[in-house]
Amino acid sequence: METHQIHPDLLKHKVRVLVVGCGGNGSAIAAGLPYLHQALLAYGHPEGLHVTLLDPDVISPTNCVRQPFSQSEIGLYKSVVLANRLNMFWGLDWQGIPEKLDPKRRFDGVDLVIGCVDTRKSRSAIAKFADDWSEVDYWLDLGNNADSGQFVLGEPLNRRNRRHRLRLRTVAELFPEVVEADSIADDLPSCSAAEALDRQEPFVNPTLANHSLALLARLFRYGRVSYHGAFVNLSSIGGVQALRVDPKCWQRLRKKSRQTFNQAHGKDESNGTTTAEQ
Repeated sequence: METHQIHPDLLKHKVRVLVVGCGGNGSAIAAGLPYLHQALLAYGHPEGLHVTLLDPDVISPTNCVRQPFSQSEIGLYKSVVLANRLNMFWGLDWQGIPEKLDPKRRFDGVDLVIGCVDTRKSRSAIAKFADDWSEVDYWLDLGNNADSGQFVLGEPLNRRNRRHRLRLRTVAELFPEVVEADSIADDLPSCSAAEALDRQEPFVNPTLANHSLALLARLFRYGRVSYHGAFVNLSSIGGVQALRVDPKCWQRLRKKSRQTFNQAHGKDESNGTTTAEQ
């Protein structure tokens, strides 16, 4: 069984985390990161985590249904509210920035990017931010539907991560369609509390977040993992399928993902044209 070894430098200094998106998944991740921080310190890590939360959105009444925001916080920035709350409770110095991720902007010293976004445009921005001349070690992506979802920890191709047989493939490499522009895939936000619950069940976000954080905890505690993500389904008991560190598995996933995407968009896989163009 293949395994992935943690980047050794991450065990020697403060791990700088950038969380992009503070909605359902992002707020659940933010709530769990202090526990990971405390666990790292208990394991003997010298400094633990420093987290920056990035999201330009303000809290709406709909957000108060399945996200950890109250009526009194409506109109305030999600990222700032979450950062202030964590800092006051845990005595931290984490940061909330009410901005969108600009791929051209450089955040000094980001080791781990956690993407909690729900559009292809936003994922594409993260992919551009973490690739090429970036020195990001890992990109952890979370995504979900109504009662299922997945999380993928990858090593973007950049100055830090070179091409290698066991380099962890990112979500954009395994499922290229998640970063390809397509207006029909970028859903609009829910306009009512009832619609929000119809579109997404209440506990899918914390379930994904907990599984993701458990993966990071294992990576830091043991220095290695044999899986780097999973597919989670709340509609069945035991509905978790691990994404193994396996180049053959990555190849099959990418091929299957591309075939499904082409079929859904009426493309001929042999030449890339649509049925309307033939």
